[in-house]
Formats: sequence, structure tokens, C-alpha cells
Amino acid sequence: MNETFTSVSQEEAGFRDRARLSFDLDADICVIGAGLAGLSIALEAARLGASVAVLEGRHIGWNASGNQLGTVMPGFALPLTELIERIGFEDARELWTLSKQGAEFVRANATEANMPGIGPSDGVLEVSNVDAGDRLISRLQMLAGDFDTDVEGWQADRVREVLKTDRYFHGVYYPRAFQVDGRKYVHGLAALARRAGARIFEDTPVVSIDHSGIRKRIVTPSARLRATHIVLAGNIHLGAPLRRLSETLLPVWRYAGITAPLGERVHEVIAFKGSVMDSDGVDHFRIVDGDRLMWESPETTWAARPQRFSGTVRRRVRSIFPQLGNVEITETFGGATGQTVHGMPQIGQLRKGLWVASGFGRQGMNTSAMAGQMIARSILLGDERWRLFSPFELVWAGGATGRAAGQMVGIWGRASSAAAGSLARYRERARVKDREREARLAEANRAAGTGPRRPPPPGVRPRLAQPPKPAAEALEPASQDQGVSQ
Repeated sequence: MNETFTSVSQEEAGFRDRARLSFDLDADICVIGAGLAGLSIALEAARLGASVAVLEGRHIGWNASGNQLGTVMPGFALPLTELIERIGFEDARELWTLSKQGAEFVRANATEANMPGIGPSDGVLEVSNVDAGDRLISRLQMLAGDFDTDVEGWQADRVREVLKTDRYFHGVYYPRAFQVDGRKYVHGLAALARRAGARIFEDTPVVSIDHSGIRKRIVTPSARLRATHIVLAGNIHLGAPLRRLSETLLPVWRYAGITAPLGERVHEVIAFKGSVMDSDGVDHFRIVDGDRLMWESPETTWAARPQRFSGTVRRRVRSIFPQLGNVEITETFGGATGQTVHGMPQIGQLRKGLWVASGFGRQGMNTSAMAGQMIARSILLGDERWRLFSPFELVWAGGATGRAAGQMVGIWGRASSAAAGSLARYRERARVKDREREARLAEANRAAGTGPRRPPPPGVRPRLAQPPKPAAEALEPASQDQGVSQ
């Protein structure tokens, strides 16, 4: 295993030695959940001067927050056009601005000074599985003109210069988007929060919550905590006291694999230095540790050992980049995310003093950071921008039926994407063959002298060809005075 991820494992082991809450405690804010959202809230609130206690039932970043690829870019899981249809142009633009601020929050934290070995690098490329040039132009105009986002549109030939595959066509390049070591970031965030004054307690599940009154009460197995504000920043594992909130999330597991060192050949095939993701959300990959490929597999709605998906990752790599051959997967990891029915995160105040920051599945690291800033500033500074998320209410995710339906939708979506991609590549090959056929025909015509002639120079009138004589006239003698020889 490489040095980068070995150090993560050692760091995780160190964090797991932290003590659980074993004494009664008072705090201004109690955050339940030590993932990306909970730790972002704790960090921002502590920086603003509040006393903060974070309760985590297991250990920091144990689930999806500590097992992700680390890509940071603006936006939400809900497509921008649908967001505008749902809440209107002005509110959509303000939410987009908040999502960009969330990305900058991550950038400011994820420096080598704050988090040694975090390895930030710039550039994210979103590629299309189909030939979508017209849609690309309108999307670029919207992002650059209406939403003030740095983007570049890449034609298929430019995409294929850096990604040696015919699977991808057009691309959208985000030069200010970036990536970090995602599994280190969550632990670095916890270290920053502690440095700012937040107290983090692991192995401390919540048994019950009494959110009535000004001072809320939280009961854990070995202690009690009182706080003016409680923030529910967990995922699908919030437990029995918060089951109703957990049931608004569809549990989705995403697994990833890291290959053995591939040497220079990986750079010959993948010359892009940042993260690459396809527009259908199927593949997401980047090069790590110099010459290893980190690749995320398709989603499932059921849990399994990550090692089971090494074959899936290996097959995806081979199907997209057959030049790499049958790569060896030396490490796998993954976790469960909670996805909402409406495709937007759940951010806001449920009742006075009780807040929620959840539903970040497929949303990206920027949204959990945005939620941290927003909720901490709402509590301590009276910032009311969380109300922009009011249209996205808590909606039951359908339980077991919803999970089955989600799995079927995922399978259908991947199959549809594969079919659309195959059709696009077939049409592209057909166009290439047509052009080659036309070129061969034109060359043959030129060689035979039957092809189109060059136009006459300017000012020179072309000579008109004499019409052919009628057949009867052609049979007449050349001169009427000439007799027929005997």
C-alpha cells in the first residue's frame, strides 16, 4: 500500500483512541455526527466563538465522509435547469453562489499548512458519453454568463487528446474546481475544529433527545449534555431517536478502487491531471500517488464488503481504457450516502433550536462545507439564507420499496447511458465512414477526369457547349451540291 493511504490509516487509528463522553456537559451547540457536515459546522461555530460539542456514535469519518475521492466543484446533484424550474432564476443563482463559497471554504482549509499531505490540485473535467454539442453551448452560456462560473467548453478532439478513448465526446472544464485527498480531509477538518475549541467525542451514540425548552437535553450511554442548539448532521445511521429523519434519505453505497502502480503508460492514456467524471454519474476517476488510478464504481442500494467490487472497478477501467489492460486493484473502500427524493440537501431549522444538515449524497464536498458555514452563521449571526432551502422539504424516501426502486432506477440509468453512448459512437463511426467514402469517390473522379472542374477565373465567361445535332440532321450529306459517287 502506498505511503499516502498508509498514513491515513495510521491517522484514523490515532483518532479512534479518543475518549467517549463520560461526564455531563453544557455547550452552546451540540452537533450529532462527525462527518464532513458536522465537522464543518463545528469548525465554523468554534471560530465564531461558540462552545461546541460533537457526538459521534462510531469514529470520525467512519462512513462516506472518510471514503470519497475528494473532488470539489460548485453545484448540486439537482441539474441547474431543474433547480431554476423549481425555485426560480434569482434563488437558483443565490444557491449556486453559496455552493461556490462552500468550495472556497474547503480550499481555504485544505492547504499543506493546515493539512500536511492533503495534495490539492486544480481542474475538473466533466465529459459527455454522447455527442451533445448543442446542449453544451447553452450550458456554457448559462454557467459563464448567468451564474458567473469559470468554465471552458472542450470539443471531442480536445477531450480525446487527454483521455485516449472514444467513449467520451464533449467536455466541460472547470479550472477553479479542484481535488484533495478526500480521506485525509475529514481528519484534517476534525483537527482544525479541535484547534478552534470544539470538543469531539467518539463512540458516543445518542440514546434520546429532548428538544423542548430553551436548553435541549441529549442523553448518551454514559453522560448527558445540554445545549441551546442541536444540529442533526448525521446520515442514514442517526439511530432510533432520529429514525424519522433517517427515513427521508435513500441509502446508496458507492465503492472505489485504487490500482497498483501503472507506470508511465497511465499518463500516456490519461494525460489530464485533475478529476474526470462523466455527465451520467457512472464513472469518476483520477490519478493519485503519481501513477495509480483511483476509480469509483457505480452505485448500489445495498451494503457489501468493498472488496467485492474490485472486479467491477477493474472491468470499468478496461472497458473505458483497454490500453491499460487488466489492471490490478490493490485497495478498495466505500461508504453509504443518504440521498434525498428531490435531489437537494436538507439544510435548515426544524423547530426553534433544532437544525438539520443532511442529504449530501451525490452533492459533493462543497455542499457540506456550505451547510457548515450557513448553519453556524444562522445560529450565531442571524444569517437567514438557510431559508433558500425551504422549498426542499423532508420527504419520506419509501423505505424498502424506495430502495428497490432506487436500485432499479440506477440499473436502468446505467443501461440507458450505455445504450446512448453505444449509439453515439456508432453514429460517429458511420459519419467517419461516409466522409472516407466521399473522399475516395472524389479522388476517383479526379483521376478519371470526370470530377467537377475548377471554376473559370474572374471575368472570363465560360464557353457554352454546342448542343448535339438531331439524329436525322446528322445523317444528311455535308453539302447539298455534292452528289453521290457512282
